[in-house]
Amino acid sequence: MNDSTKFTRLPATEAERDEPERATREEVLAFWDERFGVPPETFADHTFWERGKGKLWCYRGEPPSPVDIEALGMTFLRTRQEHWKPTLEAVQRFGQRASECVIHLSESEAETFVAGDDQELDWDGDWGYLVVTHDLAGRREPVGVGLYVYGELRSQVPKGRRRELDG
Repeated sequence: MNDSTKFTRLPATEAERDEPERATREEVLAFWDERFGVPPETFADHTFWERGKGKLWCYRGEPPSPVDIEALGMTFLRTRQEHWKPTLEAVQRFGQRASECVIHLSESEAETFVAGDDQELDWDGDWGYLVVTHDLAGRREPVGVGLYVYGELRSQVPKGRRRELDG
């Protein structure tokens, strides 16, 4: 049983899983590979941990044990819902490796997105969660997670991280 006050390492495979609803490392790697084209080897040096139901954290390396902690690495992925949702932090850290389900925004579209506003946009790819990119300092950079449905890109930028930018 998963405890919302403790971090527990994800089981590597389904065979090692003791709770049917719980994600495995193998499933997490497959999700990032199949949905976003991020190769599994990207996460070779990272471990995945769950705290609560379906709140996954990513940590580079092995944490000291035992340790009394409130956080471990970065929040990474929300599971145990119909569609798994990557976090803003995960997309900003690993989204440069994404080759699938990536939508690139113009300056005005990116300003709308980081302000937390939804917008109608044409997208010929899959509906669902997307890596949202924009050109920053001459490079294409991931800025966050968007949800694309019914011709609309819905900003998933958390309220506390939203910004009004002047072009």
